[in-house]
Amino acid sequence: MGILSSLMGNAGAVAKEKLTAEYGQLLSPNEQIEVGFKLIRDTFIFTDKRLILVNKQGLTGRKTEYLSVTYKSISRFSIETAGTFDLDAELKIWISGEQQPSISQRFNKSVNVYEVQQLLATYVLK
Repeated sequence: MGILSSLMGNAGAVAKEKLTAEYGQLLSPNEQIEVGFKLIRDTFIFTDKRLILVNKQGLTGRKTEYLSVTYKSISRFSIETAGTFDLDAELKIWISGEQQPSISQRFNKSVNVYEVQQLLATYVLK
């Protein structure tokens, strides 16, 4: 189901150690990765200071955009849990001043969206 979920656009959790090894150069001093999710080539990284979105572009994936979103710029967020026949959950994040969600991501059933919501709430509500 993992490859099928990835092809359908669903993210799965990635080990902190793997994320730190691959994206450690993006972190500021004393910044720690809390959790991360991979979607085919793109990656969502939640740190203790911000959300980092890694967007691999083009056919080869050599060109990469790193979008950093501070938690204080997130005005609201929502999760939609998976239903009986729907195995996916969805996360939507609005950046201050935006009418539509700036970030929208689907997660496969291996991800506990309640943990993602709790992490966001912990940092956004500071």
